[in-house]
Amino acid sequence: QRIAIPLKRDLFALDHSWQRHKQFDGCDQLKTVDLVGGAHTKTVASFHMESWRTEVISEINRINQVLLNTPAYDKADEIGQWMDSVIDKMNRFRAKHYRYVKEAITLLELALWKAKHGEKEEESVEERAKKAKVDTASARKERRITCGADTVIKNVLPFLELK
Repeated sequence: QRIAIPLKRDLFALDHSWQRHKQFDGCDQLKTVDLVGGAHTKTVASFHMESWRTEVISEINRINQVLLNTPAYDKADEIGQWMDSVIDKMNRFRAKHYRYVKEAITLLELALWKAKHGEKEEESVEERAKKAKVDTASARKERRITCGADTVIKNVLPFLELK
């Protein structure tokens, strides 16, 4: 009635003579699939958007509804397609997560640069640039490099990474 398997693509070997997966032929009572390993649980829990977590959890739970009405000779194919679907959803949300993190890091770096650039010092960047006969763009670039963003980002990034 129940199997426990890891979330992995191509877990079941294809029977080439029949051109289908036959692992659960004769298993009419198979109704429940439990995922083992826990990596998927940590990843889903670390998604920052609740809607992503809800969607992936719903997809994970879907197989146990589908198996109730799936004939035994189709169960292995159904489980394989379901695993591909769960992995694809997780990968899609993982990619979105990294795009958001990249955008957030960029904004953080700009905010740090702006804060450092706006600090009142003895002379403004423009005045120092004129005195040193260096163009303003170079002075701004130097300020960006020395604003400390690399240190701050290095310490913030671990909190934004997926498990």
